[in-house]
Amino acid sequence: MTLLGFLVLLLVAAVAGALGQAIVGYSAGGCLVSIALGFVGALIGTWLRTELGLPEPFPIEIQGQSFSLIWAIIGAALFVAVISLVSGRRR
Repeated sequence: MTLLGFLVLLLVAAVAGALGQAIVGYSAGGCLVSIALGFVGALIGTWLRTELGLPEPFPIEIQGQSFSLIWAIIGAALFVAVISLVSGRRR
């Protein structure tokens, strides 16, 4: 993967993490936290999709690598919801 492909992957992960935080209504941090949440959400969402046998709607191809934005957002939202339950609400 080239540097440009990696930067695009970081951007997509940031969007997924930010949308996951927006859905739950809990802000865990800034841009770097959104990127991390996007990657963790992609792992959780992909695992959940394969365990439940659900399809992958609208996969995004980044230099031959498939990235499911929908499942990354769902996984990030689930992960942020767990974080907010464990750590409490921020104002």
